[in-house]
Amino acid sequence: MLRTNLGLRIPKGMRDLLPEEISVQEGLEERSLELFKQWSYQKVLTPTLEYSACVQPDVEQEDSLYKFFDREGHILTLRPELTIPIARLVSTRMRGGEFPLRLCYGADVYRNSNVRHREFRQVGVELVGSDQELADAEVIALAVEAMAGLGLKNYQFNLGHMGIFAGLMLETGIEKELQAKLEEVLARKDMVGVESCVRQSGLPERVQELLLRLPHFRGGEEILDEVLGWSEQPAIQHAVESLRKIYQYLEDFGVQANVSLDLGILRGFSYYTGAVFEGYVPGIGFPVVEGGRYDALYADFGVPQPATGFAIHLGNLLEQFPTPVVEGADILVYGSDAKEIIRRCRELRAQGKRVEMALGVLGEEKAKSMALQKSIKEILCV
Repeated sequence: MLRTNLGLRIPKGMRDLLPEEISVQEGLEERSLELFKQWSYQKVLTPTLEYSACVQPDVEQEDSLYKFFDREGHILTLRPELTIPIARLVSTRMRGGEFPLRLCYGADVYRNSNVRHREFRQVGVELVGSDQELADAEVIALAVEAMAGLGLKNYQFNLGHMGIFAGLMLETGIEKELQAKLEEVLARKDMVGVESCVRQSGLPERVQELLLRLPHFRGGEEILDEVLGWSEQPAIQHAVESLRKIYQYLEDFGVQANVSLDLGILRGFSYYTGAVFEGYVPGIGFPVVEGGRYDALYADFGVPQPATGFAIHLGNLLEQFPTPVVEGADILVYGSDAKEIIRRCRELRAQGKRVEMALGVLGEEKAKSMALQKSIKEILCV
């Protein structure tokens, strides 16, 4: 039966990967995971499907999840990221481990959102069990080194802290609904939305001006001194001093030149509580690295632990790399005696050779032509 037109297409936001594209992605993932292991991170993997109660405890909250029902009527979800599933894993099967835990992963994630790619490969790390600024600096430095290790040029990291925005909100006593709206437009860097929301907020003029400055407030350590003068709110003072320590550690790690302070960063996932950061490369208008501190998440699973980490969106980076010619087999075995062809192929494979076996009788010219088209280095007639 012929497929309908829909049967010849793939769902919006999904994509097929050809052998050469897979070769690029697997190479990037292998390099990243090898680097993570050098920093003592151990690989874990969680299921593609999770209960929605794990990744979305508030069913009333708007989300970008792909959802299904199992046979028992439970709502299942394709994982939208790995941080929460790993929190579940640590809180169940690894709760008796020696903290801090350093974990890494490489897996596909799925987000039913209005973006070009809704399925993409991520690699990342989670450092669980330390509230020290040195832990934040470690994961940021590792993220920078990972980008360098992929061979990317002119990448840039921006570093901020959730406590600065939270402190401003505490000082004003703003209503939660308006705070959520402000956080949303700031996180999306929607400048028109920010201006509209701020101007209609009824907040003191000084606070309005500070909020309008936030998305553009970038630079080096010198900007922190100015922020200290904004308010005596403890949350802001703590955030500034925490950022200062992290930024100074980044100099010790040798990566500070690749990191700018950006006080307008607000991460899109609600669990972030402290330092947050993003990584950019030219030609891509959204972060390809996202990370930060999330000290409250593990308490939701009954095992309170501070934590920090990041994810690199490998799937969104594929177009930054040239597509290689996929290397063919080492040798093409052909002839007229199928039994002898099979025997010889088995011998060569036992020696570690990559062997393509001709199906049917081939002459020498046809074998040469096939080897050329498939980038096979050698032919053997038996």
